[in-house]
Amino acid sequence: KGFSSTFTGERRPKGDPIFEALGATDELSSAIGLAGEFSSEKGHTFVDQLHKIQCMLQDVGSNLATPLSSAREAHRKRTSFSEKPVLELEQWIDSYTEQLPPLRTFILPSGGRSSAALHFSRAVCRRAERCVVPLVQAGEADPNVAKYLNRLSDYLFVLARYAAMKEGKEEKIYIKPEP
Repeated sequence: KGFSSTFTGERRPKGDPIFEALGATDELSSAIGLAGEFSSEKGHTFVDQLHKIQCMLQDVGSNLATPLSSAREAHRKRTSFSEKPVLELEQWIDSYTEQLPPLRTFILPSGGRSSAALHFSRAVCRRAERCVVPLVQAGEADPNVAKYLNRLSDYLFVLARYAAMKEGKEEKIYIKPEP
């Protein structure tokens, strides 16, 4: 009938911002799964990180599915989201960034299948973040969830560049069209 339940048992319309955020997060996990498969075929060592991120996205979903306005303390404890995964992403970002040449121009999603799939995942991540931020601002989700998605999009961008470099693939640069 167009309604679904949150983890707290509250019935909301399927078009509710919570379900939009859950859907975008699920789509992000699927996009990362595809990127992971392409990256695994190329023997990239970061595939385990992508799997860990998919598991973290399940925790993101649990937090989103537990609106704070209707959550009891037991719900909150079970679905809390800490800052620790955000800090881990930041460490990974720094590690890969140190290995990359400086970025001097805009690049387009490219650089081989692994890289392009990671760029696509980044775009999906940014949409998921746009869905989550209003929930955080409304006090319905943990701010660390939005921070995680924000840092995850940066991680996916850096990782896309790293994958292209490791595979010896050229990243296409933005060239302003002639008027």
